[in-house]
Amino acid sequence: METGITPLTPELLALIGNGGVTALAPFSREIYLLSIVVAGTSFCETIGELEPQLVEGTALRMIRQPDNNYDDQAIGIFYNTTRVGWVPMEENPVISRLMDAGKAFFCRIESTSRKGKWVKIKAAVYMVE
Repeated sequence: METGITPLTPELLALIGNGGVTALAPFSREIYLLSIVVAGTSFCETIGELEPQLVEGTALRMIRQPDNNYDDQAIGIFYNTTRVGWVPMEENPVISRLMDAGKAFFCRIESTSRKGKWVKIKAAVYMVE
């Protein structure tokens, strides 16, 4: 009796890779969109403590925050569980709409510098497709 199930052969394993079934996960890629200077870092009370960890290449989470009192298209930028700032208002309309439609985004730190008490974080924004 034919089951329609393809037997797992060494040739098939070589084709899908040594990750087994997890190798069949949907293809994803990071699509670079733009560079930003993270807004509002001076409002992060622990930015001074976090600064040594905010190095080039560090990934930061982007979380949509539509209930923000100042911007209904707000997108928070987080290092672990701490919001270090925001996507600048002038950059967030398109990204927020895409996030509302289910698209995933993150940023990666390009550089940090200190200007007095202000920690300037330059980050590249990526969409995960």
